[in-house]
Amino acid sequence: MVISDCGLPIPRNAEVVDLALSEDISRFLYELRVILEEFHTEEAIIAKEILEMNTSVYDQMVSLLPKIKLIKIALDDLKKVLNELNNITFVRNGEATPYANIILISGVTF
Repeated sequence: MVISDCGLPIPRNAEVVDLALSEDISRFLYELRVILEEFHTEEAIIAKEILEMNTSVYDQMVSLLPKIKLIKIALDDLKKVLNELNNITFVRNGEATPYANIILISGVTF
């Protein structure tokens, strides 16, 4: 599952839950927090550029993922991953800060 800001290109024909009502409504961290309550996440992939370009969101995101392996790759590589995966769902929000995207990789709960 991908939680994406309003600027991330979403592949054509992808399944999308679009929660972007307007700029900054709803927000990336809110969506992440709610989804993590129900979604069993084994690891996550983010764009490494967030470490320098959006430290506030990065710091809060990391605090929500204390036991989850966090893989950092270049944004261009993240976009390639999005286009290569065929069983992916997008939750798009109105976040308008840079690099506020995450790929959550699900596991089983038993």
